[in-house]
Amino acid sequence: MADPWMVNMISLPEDSSTAVDHALDAVLTRLTERAIPRGSAALALIRATGEATSGGKRFRPALVVAAFDAFGGDRDHADGLWDVAAAFELLHTAFVIHDDLIDRDIERRGVPNVGGTFRSRARALGVGDAGAERVGDAAAVLAGDILLYEAARLVAMADVDADQRVRLFSLLDDAVLVSAIGELADVEHALVPTEPDAAQLLSAAHDKTAVYSFCAPLAAGAVLAGADEGDRAVLMTAGADLGLAFQLVDDLIGTFGSAAQAGRLAGADLREAKRTPLISFARETAAWPQISSALAMAPTGPIAVQAAQRELDASGAREQLVTLIGHTLASVRRRAAELPDEPHALIERLAAGIEGRIP
Repeated sequence: MADPWMVNMISLPEDSSTAVDHALDAVLTRLTERAIPRGSAALALIRATGEATSGGKRFRPALVVAAFDAFGGDRDHADGLWDVAAAFELLHTAFVIHDDLIDRDIERRGVPNVGGTFRSRARALGVGDAGAERVGDAAAVLAGDILLYEAARLVAMADVDADQRVRLFSLLDDAVLVSAIGELADVEHALVPTEPDAAQLLSAAHDKTAVYSFCAPLAAGAVLAGADEGDRAVLMTAGADLGLAFQLVDDLIGTFGSAAQAGRLAGADLREAKRTPLISFARETAAWPQISSALAMAPTGPIAVQAAQRELDASGAREQLVTLIGHTLASVRRRAAELPDEPHALIERLAAGIEGRIP
């Protein structure tokens, strides 16, 4: 769920960024004011939640605004735009907090996340290691829950008409449900004794990212701009393929990308023995026995990682995944051609940005 690449494709203009930040600040100010009389733990939770919300690239709000502009929306008569855009940032932050908890991570971007902050706080209060871990986990669950609610509250309170609100809540419903299903599938696929097949892994890859990162924010901007139902349907279909292609490229980066590109150790997915569509494709090749042996050694260090990378590359699995990404983005472009010029250009820009990340 990392965002650094996204700013190169699309970002909020300064005035729009300020408007979204004001909407987010209003949420955090209200929460802080309500937490202060409830004691230090409540205030610490809201402050940690605010830290999690700060510093992001605001990609999903940028998509809301970009789609709104592309479909001819009038910013001078769209006060609700900024609250809806901010809602998608809160949704993203909630998922990131919960994702860190699921992955047992206590840092993000090199600093303690909500769980890590509350582990330290518990230890400072005299709690032992096991108890501190429990406190940190509880804080992460609760911070994510608060932001999920606040995202829904922003949509509920936004200055939009009744029909738009119904459509926006439908998008939010899908974003939450499908993303949760995808995350659960991803965890199960990592732990079940039987190897999931490529179709299952591709479905989870889509569900984890596509709806909340692409389909829903794009469609939300289109709803606010008054786009017709047909164009919104095309946008949702294109967004689904964009999200899948993004996740597949992310898998390639996790296996073959540099540390700078991945934002973590090179070959991190190999070190962590992640089950990805790439590995599923490799399993179907005649070279699987050699690949399997190399993958088993990958967690031992960089030389073993490089050996596994060479085996995967030589098997043709990497090329197969790159081909699938190409087919998926070709589908995006075919569907986008049905849209008016400005939305078409927006989708093309997103497709080109994803394509440009392939390692």
